[in-house]
Amino acid sequence: MKELEYPFNVEWLIKNKKKVKKQLLLKENFIEKNIAILGGSTTSEIKNMLEIFLLNYGIKPNFYESEYNKFYEDAMFGNEELDEFHPDIIYIHTTNRNIIEYPTMYNDEKTINDMLENEYKKFENIWTKLFEKFNCTIIQNNFEYPYYRLLGNKDAVDIHGKTNFITRLNQKFYDYANKTKNFFINDINYISSCYGLDKWANQFYWHMYKYAMEVPAIPYLSFNIANIIKSIYGKNKKALVLDLDNTLWGGIVGDDGVENLAIGPEVPSGQVYSEFQNYLKEHKSLGIILNINSKNEYENAIAGLNHPAGTLKPDDFIIIKANWNPKNLNIKDIAEELNLGADSFVFVDDNPAERQIVQDYVEGIATPEIDVPENYIKIIDRNGYFEVTNFSNEDLKKNDLYKDNAKRSQMMSTFENYEDYLLSLKMKAEITSFKPIYLERISQLSNKSNQFNLTTKRYSLADIEEVNNDENYIKLYGKLEDIFGDNGVITVVIGNIKNKDELHIDLWIMSCRVLKRNMEFAMMDMLVKKAQEKGIKTIYGYYYPTAKNKMVNNFYDLQGFEEVSCDEQGNKVYKLDISNGYKIKNNVIEVTE
Repeated sequence: MKELEYPFNVEWLIKNKKKVKKQLLLKENFIEKNIAILGGSTTSEIKNMLEIFLLNYGIKPNFYESEYNKFYEDAMFGNEELDEFHPDIIYIHTTNRNIIEYPTMYNDEKTINDMLENEYKKFENIWTKLFEKFNCTIIQNNFEYPYYRLLGNKDAVDIHGKTNFITRLNQKFYDYANKTKNFFINDINYISSCYGLDKWANQFYWHMYKYAMEVPAIPYLSFNIANIIKSIYGKNKKALVLDLDNTLWGGIVGDDGVENLAIGPEVPSGQVYSEFQNYLKEHKSLGIILNINSKNEYENAIAGLNHPAGTLKPDDFIIIKANWNPKNLNIKDIAEELNLGADSFVFVDDNPAERQIVQDYVEGIATPEIDVPENYIKIIDRNGYFEVTNFSNEDLKKNDLYKDNAKRSQMMSTFENYEDYLLSLKMKAEITSFKPIYLERISQLSNKSNQFNLTTKRYSLADIEEVNNDENYIKLYGKLEDIFGDNGVITVVIGNIKNKDELHIDLWIMSCRVLKRNMEFAMMDMLVKKAQEKGIKTIYGYYYPTAKNKMVNNFYDLQGFEEVSCDEQGNKVYKLDISNGYKIKNNVIEVTE
C-alpha cells in the first residue's frame, strides 16, 4: 500500500489506521507470528501502527502487550499469559526514560563505570532469561540521546554527561548483538535524530500519556521495527530496476550526448548523481541485483553507462532493457529472466507517470516517490527495502551467481538434447544433514524462497536451531556447483518422523537459480536413503498453494507420490511407499555426502 511507504502522511495514517487495517486484511497468504511487546512506557499506539505495517508486508501479527512499564517483571519473574502466548518475537520497547540511574558530577570514575555495568547487566539478564524460556528472536531498542545536555558539548565527552553514558551503554548493547544470534537492535537513536530530537522528546506526550516520544513519531518507530521483522521472515526486496535519464545522471543521453550529461565533480548536480550511483553500487555487496529499464536506444544507454565519471558500468547490471517498450512489460520480462517474482523489485524512475503505470500493472513492486535528486538516497534508504538481519557469503556472490546463470542459458541454447546440456555442466552436489556453519543460510533460504516452496513455512534461525537439535527430524541441505561456479546452499528439506515409520515433509524449498537442473531429484534420492536408514516406510508430502508457488503444484506427482486428498483451497496431501524399494531418479548430478 502506497500510504505505508516513506515519506508518510502521518496525520492521515493515524486518523485512518482502522480503515487501512481492514483493507489490508482482505489480502491473502499471510504468515502468522506471535509478537510480544514488553514496554517501558505506553505501547498501545506502537502496537496499532506496527500491525498495519506488518500486514502490508504479508505478516499477520498476534500480540501480547505487557502492562505499563512491566517489561522487567514479565521477563524476569514470568507471566502465565506470556508463557501461554509462545512468542516468535519479543520486542523490548525501552528508552532513556527507563535508565534507572545516571551519573552526577559528584560520582568518581569507578562509581560511574559500576553504574554503567549494572545498567547493562540488568538488560543482559533480561535477554538471557527470555532466550532460555522462549528461544525466540529478540528485538531491543537502543537509547536515544537526552533532550538536554547539562554540560553542553562536553556532555558527549565527559564521563559525567548523560550523552556520554548513553553512548557507552549503547555500545555495550551493540557488542552483545554482534556476538548473539537472533538478537537485533532497533536503532531509535538514529530514528530520533532523523525525526528531530526536540520533537521526538515532546514532554507533553510523556507527562500526559507516558509515551516516550510524541505520537506523530510513532509511525516512524513502528515502521523501523516492521522492517526488521519482515527481513527476518524473508520479506525484503531482492533487486533494483533503474531508469537512466535524470535518474542515474542529469540530462537525456539521446538528446544531449554523453559529453553533456550531468555526472561527476564538474557541476553540483553532477555530484548528486555520482553520490547516487555510489549508493546503488554499494547494494551489490548486499547481494542486491541491479537492472536497467530505460526508454532509450541500447547503444545510447551503454554509452551513458560508460561515462568516465560514472561509478556504475554496464557490467554492474544483470539485465539491461533499453528499448521503447512499455516499462511495465520490460519489468515483467526482467522478472521472468531472473526467475523472481515481480514483488522482489524496487523500480526507481524520476518520471511519476512511468512510476504510476508500473505501480498499476506490476503487482507487488515498490515504486518509491523520488522527487529531487538530492532526496533519491534518503527516500530509498528510509524505506528499508533491503534491511539486513542475516547476511551470508552467498549474498556477497549473488550478482556473480546470476551472471553465471546467464552463461548457462547461453550454453543451453547450443544443445538440442536437454539431458546432454545438463551432463555438460558437470554438476556436483553435496547433500547431507544440517551443519552449524550453514544454519543462518538455511534460515535465510527458508524465508526468501517463494516459488519453489511447497508448504510456505518460514523458519527463523531459532526455529532452524531447534529442528537441528531434534532427533525426530530428517534435515538435509544441498549445495550445487558446476563448470561455471559454486551456487552454495540452494535447497533444504525438513521431514518430521511420526509413528516411527512415517516421515512428514514440513519444508521443501529450492532457490530459483537452480530450477530445472534435476537437483530436486537428487534431494529426493538422498531423502529416501536417509528415511530407509531410519526404518521409514511411508513418506508424506504436502502442497499448500499460494499466488507464487504454482510452479510446484505437481511436484509430488513428478516424484512418483500418490495423491491422498485435496481440499477446496487446493491443499494437497501425498504419500510415497518406500517399504518395497525406490528407483533412483537423478542421473546427471554427482552427489557426495
